[in-house]
Amino acid sequence: MAVDQNGVEEVWMKCSCCQRRQFECRRASIAVKDVIEMSVSFEQQFEQQHLANGYELVDGVAMHAENHDNFQIPHPVLKKCVGVGHFVELRIDSPRFSVHEEAPEKCMCPTCNGEATKPILSHEHPASLVPIPKQDVPSRGWGEDFWAQVSQRDGVWFKGIVDNPLYEARLHELHQDDAVFFHEDHILAVHGSHREEIVLGMDAADLKTLAQWLGTQR
Repeated sequence: MAVDQNGVEEVWMKCSCCQRRQFECRRASIAVKDVIEMSVSFEQQFEQQHLANGYELVDGVAMHAENHDNFQIPHPVLKKCVGVGHFVELRIDSPRFSVHEEAPEKCMCPTCNGEATKPILSHEHPASLVPIPKQDVPSRGWGEDFWAQVSQRDGVWFKGIVDNPLYEARLHELHQDDAVFFHEDHILAVHGSHREEIVLGMDAADLKTLAQWLGTQR
């Protein structure tokens, strides 16, 4: 999604095997007792979290392993820094839907320039940072990237609040302001607005790791 000069968010898509974002993060501190209590609770709530029509959170680590450089995700040194208040990008998708082979309109991915057999709707920014007017976009059964603001963290488990109006909500039944539980492997990106805070919070070892990794990115 991109916002034009009139404040209208333009719907755009990419294929499911592509992902490009900036990569940012920060640390969160929690009392040991709270960590122990929340760890079980967050994992259990994630396991009990079911979306309609077969939609599930997409594992970014698995997608990167399958699609390599076309599907970029944050380095682990960044994910470990994600904390309360940060916006992270997630994706939900369902194996039940795809582009019909006989569809007259073919969708092309702007990232890899290939035909998107499994299109993904995307929101460029969290709605809290870039407000947009309500828009009526027809449901097509596509996957959808969205931003969630982290409200709690326990190790590799997170609780976040959906921060975009989701256009496929009529199918997956996940809405803006809903809570969502997820693992750090589900994080596709950390919003660029956290860049300065993240870098300033890193120690020398993390900064070196980050610099070396960024040097390998195309």
